[in-house]
Amino acid sequence: MTVDPSSLTLPIDLEGIQRLLPHRYPFLLVDRVQEFELGKRVLCYKNVSGSEAYFQGHFPGRAVMPGVLVVEALAQAGGILSHLTHGVGRELSYLVKVDDAKFSRMVVPGDRLELDVVIKREIRNLTQYAGIARVDAQQVACAQIMCAQVRP
Repeated sequence: MTVDPSSLTLPIDLEGIQRLLPHRYPFLLVDRVQEFELGKRVLCYKNVSGSEAYFQGHFPGRAVMPGVLVVEALAQAGGILSHLTHGVGRELSYLVKVDDAKFSRMVVPGDRLELDVVIKREIRNLTQYAGIARVDAQQVACAQIMCAQVRP
């Protein structure tokens, strides 16, 4: 299925995101697409709720969103950008490399995680993204991410 970007109105809600990504609860980590430039950039949001399953064990009495899930949220935002740019096919996007990940602040329930992702380059079935995650305009994490598009 190809999604025509001109048929999508901003913001793209959860239903629209589910047309773009195969992820579902509890592993869908993007709630809204606020902005996108085809082939260049996407800005998404994740509303961090205290009812997220991972908070039961990370950490009892001091809930903190795991850094690996912040990176996964950036990767999912990148996948949305790629699908908006190239259309949704049968390919799945697999995370194959993370470089230069830095975490500068904890993400906790009640935060709105802003996921700002740009495509750095595309080679065959590989896409390299640069992502920055922010809360209240303050950077909380950043990473260089590479994903491979593979037919299942």
